Amino acid sequence: QVVESGGGLVQAGGSLRLSCAASGGTFSVYCMAWFRQAPGKEREFVAAITDSTYYADSVRGRFTISRDNTKNTVSLQMNSLKPEDTAVYYCAARFGISYTDYDYDIWGQGTQVTVSS
Repeated sequence: QVVESGGGLVQAGGSLRLSCAASGGTFSVYCMAWFRQAPGKEREFVAAITDSTYYADSVRGRFTISRDNTKNTVSLQMNSLKPEDTAVYYCAARFGISYTDYDYDIWGQGTQVTVSS
């Protein structure tokens, strides 16, 4: 089970930090990922972390994913936010890296991020 927190409303150029708390299983072996879904659009990959980090081109250099295996948490630091980053952000988990949402079988409920222009 994973639970997201930290969404909200921010002006363009601002920052937000999302957190995802996991329970059950051995957290350290999971690939943890963030996806997002904007209104009227398909859910898309944002970032993932195993022993390495992976980013969508649209967020590379602005977003940073990190994990704390002692606390079973993964975070997404989002800087230089743009209106097009507005979406519901989901935390997901699976064994092994994947950029495709249907490969993930553990999902949170999502948290809304709104970036105003």
